[in-house]
Amino acid sequence: MTSRDGGIDDKPGVTIRCQDNPSVRVEFCDRFSLDEDSVHYAVELRAPGLTARADEVVAWIWDSDLAPFLEELAEDYRGWDGERSWQTNDGDIMVSAVFRAGGHVGLTWTLRPWPEAAGGWTASVTTWLEAGEQMASLTSDIRHFLAGEQP
Repeated sequence: MTSRDGGIDDKPGVTIRCQDNPSVRVEFCDRFSLDEDSVHYAVELRAPGLTARADEVVAWIWDSDLAPFLEELAEDYRGWDGERSWQTNDGDIMVSAVFRAGGHVGLTWTLRPWPEAAGGWTASVTTWLEAGEQMASLTSDIRHFLAGEQP
């Protein structure tokens, strides 16, 4: 399940909750843009015993962003074999997707800020969503969030 919501300061964001365990979630928040070529935002992962955040993730307008990747997954709601993956240009965020029987998509969200830095860290959570409507809703929410639009 996804939802567009504002935080305490009423800034837009997107929350993806795992339908199997709603305490597992991914939050896109704190979006800003310094120029016409990029969008910056933060991603938070939350699960029992885990809180991780990557600040200033960058989406470049000339790169393939997250929305088209999610759109392809939503369009293939009947399923696929194997794993599909996407990552930001600098590798701060990676998303891998698998399809399981019953029409559900498992999205494993991995944060790895500063992947080249010594002593860096990695954190992952997996959210399960319905392959059809929930994936289509997530795609729309992410597209609006990255574009800075209200739905």
